[in-house]
Amino acid sequence: MPFGVAQAHHLNSCPRMFVKMKPDGSSGSCAALRRSVRCSRTESTPPVTEARLQHSEGGVAGMAKLRGLEQKVELLGIDCEDLSRPGFYSNLFCPKCRGGQKVERSLSFHIVQSVEFAMWRCFRMECGWAGQAFADGCKSCDGDYAAIKVSSTVQMTEDSLRLEPLSNKIIGYFAERKILEETLHRNGVKQLSGKQCVISFPYKRKGQLVGCKYRTLDKKFWQEKGTEKALYGLDDISEADEIVIVEGEIDKLSLEEAGFLNCASVPSGAPVKVSNKELPSPDKDKAFQYLWNCKDYLDKASRIILATDGDAPGQALAEELARRLGKQRCWKVNWPKKDDSGSFNDANEVLKHLGPTALREVIEHAEAMSPTYSEPSNA
Repeated sequence: MPFGVAQAHHLNSCPRMFVKMKPDGSSGSCAALRRSVRCSRTESTPPVTEARLQHSEGGVAGMAKLRGLEQKVELLGIDCEDLSRPGFYSNLFCPKCRGGQKVERSLSFHIVQSVEFAMWRCFRMECGWAGQAFADGCKSCDGDYAAIKVSSTVQMTEDSLRLEPLSNKIIGYFAERKILEETLHRNGVKQLSGKQCVISFPYKRKGQLVGCKYRTLDKKFWQEKGTEKALYGLDDISEADEIVIVEGEIDKLSLEEAGFLNCASVPSGAPVKVSNKELPSPDKDKAFQYLWNCKDYLDKASRIILATDGDAPGQALAEELARRLGKQRCWKVNWPKKDDSGSFNDANEVLKHLGPTALREVIEHAEAMSPTYSEPSNA
């Protein structure tokens, strides 16, 4: 049975509903209503632990795989609890639209029998949030190892993304990296609502939310799928003649601590190496689509400083950016030595260990990438 048809079938055939009520008898807030309507294929239901073992391929190992998959979707606000079983459909509250005014249980959620991935879709016309989460080591339908893929058909807002002010724990996390709370507030850094500590970096264009990237404290990343590919901090470079491009949101915040507001970050990772092929046309340059989407902003800059990571992929990224931006207006940062074993890798490492003044000096001493460029004479 096709995915959508199967989902609709189970949405209409669920015999039971469980709703958490407030003490006063009301249904409470949408957050309080995130409890599932569970659908069973049999009238006799075995105990939870036994049932999950029966329906999870691989026994105890399969259970560990299942729990890991559940933890990934819980980061998005999908409450699986301990009742989810592979091969069964569940009717849940959508964490994006929260069921609308009628508080409908509109999110059809399904973990495949092999526990390789979970998939879900909200059937409210005004929402349409859908996505997939993949177990560790399992490839997505696109052939990559992305942990989570999500999409939405509605305009994003902080409320629809379930963003909330930063907790003291996350503020402390940034403080250890020498990034002040004031800087976090100016850049709109929030966290994802829920039990997990998930940092959210909102991507904006002219003040409008166009995307959002998430990061856990143990460096797991994902983005809202189906949103505009753009630079992080785009509005900060809108009228800048000189800009700095870094390789991560935290590096962008670090540059601000050193006094550089004219800084933006690439939204995704670096290539393994520099391509030896001709540049593709803008419409086919998928890996660097964010540059073409921000062309109006970048064209205004006469000098672009590339402060990408110091490792091999970071250096390859600098070269690929310069190929597209024009080497004649690109300068590259060389990170200072850390010890005999090597150099610092990025802006935040320099900020954390050497301080904002040292970081500023490193940026100011970036070297021209064009072999024909020479510094103007003071004579």
